[in-house]
Amino acid sequence: MHTARRTHGFTESVIRSMTRLASEHGAINLAQGFPNFPAPTVLKEAAARFIHDDLNQYAITWGTKRLRDALAAKYAQWYGLSVDPEVEIIVTCGATEAMAATLLALVDPGDEVIVFEPFYENYGPDAILCGARPVYVPIAADAPLDLDRLARAFSSRTRAIIVCTPNNPTGRVFKRPELEAIASLCQRHDAYAVTDEIYEHICYGEPHIPIATLDGMRARTITISGASKTFSVTGWRIGTIVAPGPASDAIRKVHDFLTVGAPAPLQDAVAVALETLGPDYYADLARAYRARRDLMHGALVEAGFRCALPEGAYYILADFSALSAQPDDEFAYWLTREAGVAPVPGSSFFGDPRNGRSLVRFAFCKTEDQLREAGARLRAAVARV
Repeated sequence: MHTARRTHGFTESVIRSMTRLASEHGAINLAQGFPNFPAPTVLKEAAARFIHDDLNQYAITWGTKRLRDALAAKYAQWYGLSVDPEVEIIVTCGATEAMAATLLALVDPGDEVIVFEPFYENYGPDAILCGARPVYVPIAADAPLDLDRLARAFSSRTRAIIVCTPNNPTGRVFKRPELEAIASLCQRHDAYAVTDEIYEHICYGEPHIPIATLDGMRARTITISGASKTFSVTGWRIGTIVAPGPASDAIRKVHDFLTVGAPAPLQDAVAVALETLGPDYYADLARAYRARRDLMHGALVEAGFRCALPEGAYYILADFSALSAQPDDEFAYWLTREAGVAPVPGSSFFGDPRNGRSLVRFAFCKTEDQLREAGARLRAAVARV
């Protein structure tokens, strides 16, 4: 019998399994990062209108023209990037597919892919599925990037580095000097920067800087983002890629064979949101998430967790070693069953699970009422032990 060699050793997504566990125990799900509040009305009304107007068949594989044009306008307005919507944009089934399609298109067996850790759990497996070797470089939620260690991670076999900023799960927003150092290394070693910028509009101080805007990086950066986090529609699966022409051509081919295309009516609904929602929407988004961040961080600290205040995204990676000697998975299951709050075990964000054994991640993309209830449950559970 043939074995699935490239998936040998993979486990099911820990994040999704914690969602199921939360449902089984009636726990507040702070594991998987999906909001429990409504998406913008203009977005929902546009989607319903397009469905009723029978925009229900395949869109062009790399995205509807309306959405590609809206994305090109957005990158020009926000970041001063000139993007050709006919050549350089691909719309995918979520940013997760965008990352997989990009690496499958650009990375060959035997290559190396640098991955900052802790990392969103798909990055390492994506590299392995390409036959490449992930090379892990640690980052901290509250310390500068170790640029010397990063430089040593690059080699003649480095094909790409994955940069997630604002970062999941640490909440770090990479500073300009850090991005410039990454850019310099990419140019020196002829490597791509594959950037996951899905949280680009959820920053609490430091502005988001797309690495593609730095000198010399436009032609070697693959910029990934999407609608899920900005518009609170994680179930719509609308991801986006901006890539230079030759890379875009290769990624489009892989995307075609992976999923054919993203949902047509939802693509044009996202275009309407991009065309309609102005600066106030994005400012309000960041302001609301800042309030949720402060609420959740305060609750965790009060309950006895140690954690840095996130600079962006909507996660807190918390150290529970002062509360329990259990390993992370057992502690996460205990919190779910006994406290009624579900986090993600920290080991799922590391190449070597031992590095995350005292950590759990909480998502605060919930209403403030639900976060207050989660905080009360955590404090009560800790008090009991």
